[in-house]
Amino acid sequence: MVKVIGVRFKKAGKIYYFNPRDLELSVGDKVIVETSRGVEFGEVVIGPKEVREEDVISPLKDVIRKANEEDERVVEENRTKAKEAARIAEKKIEEHGLEMKLVDVEYTFDRSKLIFYFTADGRVDFRELVKDLASIFRTRIELRQIGVRDEAKMIGGLGPCGRIVCCHTFLGEFDPVSIKMAKQQNLSLNPGKISGLCGRLMCCLRFEYENYCGETKCCDECKEAEEILKVDSKVITPVGEGTVASLDKEKGIVTVKLADSGKEKDFSMEEVELKGD
Repeated sequence: MVKVIGVRFKKAGKIYYFNPRDLELSVGDKVIVETSRGVEFGEVVIGPKEVREEDVISPLKDVIRKANEEDERVVEENRTKAKEAARIAEKKIEEHGLEMKLVDVEYTFDRSKLIFYFTADGRVDFRELVKDLASIFRTRIELRQIGVRDEAKMIGGLGPCGRIVCCHTFLGEFDPVSIKMAKQQNLSLNPGKISGLCGRLMCCLRFEYENYCGETKCCDECKEAEEILKVDSKVITPVGEGTVASLDKEKGIVTVKLADSGKEKDFSMEEVELKGD
């Protein structure tokens, strides 16, 4: 077992493990750590704990020290300088006629590197742009192309629910989302209703999927029973036979289209029995 703490460098960013050494640290503390990008400023989001050695990436880098007021002042200065760098970079991108959109700019804590995040439809030859930026800022320059989901995570915005998008608020990493998740929850398959600001399927489609999937035994991942209840299943109800029109797992309701009348009627899941062949 090895002692670690979890540190996050951006709001809703990925959590990285570090060796706290003999420092007394707790959640909410600001720390200076050594990373592959150089020295960085982060916040402790997971307090000291013991984990298995195979669960961490070796070699585990150290926490250099607890951050102080001077460190926080440096971070604010870096943010101000990064905004100015963004304005200059946008002008240079326009001068070079590059088909790319600048999304964000950040300095590493020690200002040893200036990172520009951008989106583009394809590959971009930015070699001349890098030379220009390096001559202006006199530091290492990195241009990093990101996807539309990462762009939404960085910029933020309001989702269809009226709240700030999940990826910008609390999602540390993106999980795969598929159209099957929308189908299983009986949601409209209209792209405009199940797509987020990024134009991809909404991350929240995954939040309740396991409940629908696991308890109704609806899909390949739920191989817990040979007989499954799903839309279009032939069933027997207290008032006759019919076909499942929809399922509401959260309420435990099955809507059945009755064979005799052709009308739809709601039943509890306990009232409905799967019809055999």
